[in-house]
Amino acid sequence: MKILVPIKRVLDYNIKARVKSDQSGIDLNNVKMSINPFDEIAVEESVRLKEAGKASEIVVVSIGSEKAQDIIRSAMAIGADRGILITTEKAIDTEIEPLMVAKALKEIVAKENPDLVIMGKQAIDDDSNQTGQMLAALLEWGQGTFASKIDISDGKANVTREIDGGLETISIKLPAIITTDLRLNEPRYASLPNIMKAKKKQMDIMSLEELGVDTTPRLKVIKVSEPPVRQGGIKVENVEQLIDKLRNEAKVI
Repeated sequence: MKILVPIKRVLDYNIKARVKSDQSGIDLNNVKMSINPFDEIAVEESVRLKEAGKASEIVVVSIGSEKAQDIIRSAMAIGADRGILITTEKAIDTEIEPLMVAKALKEIVAKENPDLVIMGKQAIDDDSNQTGQMLAALLEWGQGTFASKIDISDGKANVTREIDGGLETISIKLPAIITTDLRLNEPRYASLPNIMKAKKKQMDIMSLEELGVDTTPRLKVIKVSEPPVRQGGIKVENVEQLIDKLRNEAKVI
């Protein structure tokens, strides 16, 4: 079984985001970038499936600038076998939209013919949570989203997913799309020998235009701004005062 794992290069989750002075986006100059945490979980799960003898090859794919090679090498150090980089000059955080990514991944799926696509449920830069579902629709494949447990057997994937009421387990036929949640696993640290081995693993590079994907934007970012500073709370003497403030000041009731 071949597994395809899409990954995204994002601002490291330990770094505080800074808004550009013109409010056009987030300032990514001279800051640490890393694999999107949800995607790292997807890489870890695919490696575990391979270690369990249920997968034969893991291919990671990313869309972005040439700098995205570093996260592909990081995924290879964790255990991926090959990498594909789809290069573009567009800003990955504002100009590359979920539908555009899904269409590019559809072309990669056609070339690689994987049995399973495992990807993070969302990226921490835009929090769209759309690409996996869009890719499933384009491919007309089954999907299991927000996976907290995955079991592969007999050509099916049993996916336990977190819902508002608790846990739900669904069975989907392969090939399929699975998006990962935080509680699926804890990614391992890459060892130094594996980091060195990753430098010699195959990485194919192609441009977004080569895939024939329409890159015309459908969304427009009007403004990016920091959230307002949270104000201190107050204490009220009784329920009547609370209701009065909720009705006349907060205007929520």
